[in-house]
Amino acid sequence: MAAYKRLMQEYKDLTTNPPEGITAGPTNEDNLFIWEAYIMGPTDTEYQNGLFSATLTFPTDYPLNPPKMRFTCDMFHPNVYPNGEVCISILHAPGEDPNHYESSVERWSPVQSVEKILLSVVSMLAEPNIESPANTEAAKLWRDDRQQFKEKVTYIVRKSLELDE
Repeated sequence: MAAYKRLMQEYKDLTTNPPEGITAGPTNEDNLFIWEAYIMGPTDTEYQNGLFSATLTFPTDYPLNPPKMRFTCDMFHPNVYPNGEVCISILHAPGEDPNHYESSVERWSPVQSVEKILLSVVSMLAEPNIESPANTEAAKLWRDDRQQFKEKVTYIVRKSLELDE
């Protein structure tokens, strides 16, 4: 019941005062635990002008644990697994990192919100973390061949707008 109330409040907040370039909400009013999100690619990045769709799946103990986020469109980014799953600190379970890579303050905590997650993803699109990649090919191209990286991203941007099939 607490998760349901929290998700209702976050949905209301996002509807009343949406962050620029982001839309999100439940896919079905009967199930607040699965949301659909649309993110505009940030200005002055390879992702500019793209419109990227994603789902957020919330655990029943939200906000004690983070949702999972997965792009449902093609995405090529160092911090997005080939299956579309987003890998950023804010979506990692609370507490200490067993690999000692992240501090506990970078990881999920109940004070986070859907809005903060989505804003973190926009920031991630603009500034990938290539030190801990989910997609090693994208990280390698970002680091070693920025032109080829840009070509791959340009293709997915065009595809997100249904300009390429």
